[in-house]
Amino acid sequence: MDTVSPQTPWSYVLQLPHDPRAPRVARMTLRAALQGHGLAELLDVAELLTCELVTNAYRHSDGLAALRLRHVEGDRLRISVWDTNPMIPAPFDRPPGVPAPLSVLAPATAEGGRGLHLVQQCADDWGGYPLGDDLFGRSGKLLWFDLMPKPELTCAA
Repeated sequence: MDTVSPQTPWSYVLQLPHDPRAPRVARMTLRAALQGHGLAELLDVAELLTCELVTNAYRHSDGLAALRLRHVEGDRLRISVWDTNPMIPAPFDRPPGVPAPLSVLAPATAEGGRGLHLVQQCADDWGGYPLGDDLFGRSGKLLWFDLMPKPELTCAA
């Protein structure tokens, strides 16, 4: 009988309607997938950052969105969110590792505007790019981030 190796890459895609409940559904799906694949240690950060991207997709576009969870080489987890708005927001409008200037940070009194900076600070890698019209009439943007499990600390006996 063949068995599936835990190192085998896997991918899930969830279509999300333009609905305020989409971030909750995305979190529930993410939780089930990561627990099922033994990546529970990434749950807290993955949930927070996924919720930020899906919430932005709902707030700043007027159409469908899609969430993709993908296990890639090594133990890297890539989470991406597509939406119909082609504008790439700061800090995703610059190469990964290049911090956003202070002028694009939300003021301390603002009620929002910090979510994508959380992604920039907490993810191992991140990025975004606009999508041109494809054969199926989809355009918009794709924002993504990667997380990797942290090595376990061991104590010398």
